[in-house]
Amino acid sequence: MIDRIDRKEIKVELIYGTTNQGKLNLMKDYLSGTEIEIIGLNELSQPPGEPGECGRTPLENARGKAEYYFHALDRPVFSCDSGLIIEGLPEEEQPGVHVRRRDGKVLTDAEMTKYYADIASRLGGKCRAHYHNAICLIFSGAERYEYDGKDISGESFYLVDRAKPQKEKGFPLDCISVDMKTGLYFVDEGYSSRAEEKKQGFRRFMERAVEMHRCKDTSE
Repeated sequence: MIDRIDRKEIKVELIYGTTNQGKLNLMKDYLSGTEIEIIGLNELSQPPGEPGECGRTPLENARGKAEYYFHALDRPVFSCDSGLIIEGLPEEEQPGVHVRRRDGKVLTDAEMTKYYADIASRLGGKCRAHYHNAICLIFSGAERYEYDGKDISGESFYLVDRAKPQKEKGFPLDCISVDMKTGLYFVDEGYSSRAEEKKQGFRRFMERAVEMHRCKDTSE
């Protein structure tokens, strides 16, 4: 039997259910230094197609995507999802979980930047916004872990109507997102993300889930 110390030294391999390279890189950064190894869908030899999103909340969407990829791959997998809430925008226009999808169309990065910059323009040039994030991790048909606490969602920020050049593909709103305390765009040189709480939130969830999974394996 492998003892507890030895088990800690063994990497746990998890598939991240996303084709967004930016999100994959970010999650790998969040979990660097842990025993968790993240593999993106694009790193698989035969990645499955993408599922539809029909949930009403970020957690429902994260759960649906994780279930889809788990059944397709039969390997431990997790998925994340986000909802965007914009203060001052009527309820019927709130993006919610449909951040990238408008009127039945999936927006490109450029289209997404323009769409939300136009909203900021309508609301006086800038508007306060925040994300609501969720994650679902599935090890087996009988074992899963889910979370959508505030500590994985980050702080409020401004969406503005004047875009700067986009720095990284996959994060099209960063070029119109402004830190409320410093006034710096998320893409500005010198901007230091204050998302440490979000990083630690994801890290805590993943490490606890893996530890519970290992304890479950040991007891069976």
